[in-house]
Amino acid sequence: MTGKPRPLIDLLLSIVVPSIILMKFSGDNDLGASGALVVALAFPVTVGLYQLIRFKLTNYIALVGLISVLLTGGIGLLRLDAEWLAIKEAAIPALLGFGVLISAWLQYPLIKQILYNPVILDTERISRILRNRGYEEIFEARLLSATYLLGATFFFSSAMNYLLAKWIVTSPTGSEAFNEELGQLTLISYPLIAIPSIVMMLAIFYFLWRSLNNFTGLKLEEVFVSSGSNDR
Repeated sequence: MTGKPRPLIDLLLSIVVPSIILMKFSGDNDLGASGALVVALAFPVTVGLYQLIRFKLTNYIALVGLISVLLTGGIGLLRLDAEWLAIKEAAIPALLGFGVLISAWLQYPLIKQILYNPVILDTERISRILRNRGYEEIFEARLLSATYLLGATFFFSSAMNYLLAKWIVTSPTGSEAFNEELGQLTLISYPLIAIPSIVMMLAIFYFLWRSLNNFTGLKLEEVFVSSGSNDR
């Protein structure tokens, strides 16, 4: 087994399969509401644990996802008011958004950890060219702007999560109807929230790339760590 992430398999196990179980096997003649919820959430929990253990890195995204799934299970099994599900759906991305903003206020933009880091980009080479051309401070300002934009994507996700959860999940927790609505929420939230968020993050990466290209003159393939070309 390779150590590379498998996004399609993770998507299938974390979203598609749990949604089918919740929507189709929550009846009293099948797994029951509680049983279906436990079985369905076991899939994303297993995926999250696998990512944390297999890649042997502090995978914050996987950890946050794991916590989110466990909270969903707790809300359903403890039969708390469905309002708590909407609050949970909104709170986690909102907290991530505030974390991004705090990183900017502490002068350590999180974007450096996510995109502009020495594992992905040849930051030593880029910094040297920026310094020689007098664009170092301007590019730091661009990184700060990108960090604020990244925070905005999390706040967008927070608002959309809350609205969708309030709109779709209206039945009492612990019921078959609640499970079915939770499955629908899981399926719908991916195209309506996850994909737009990914597009926004790609736009942020493009913003940084255009800044790098304008300030350093480097081509796209020259900014990555594997690049062996000479400085301009």
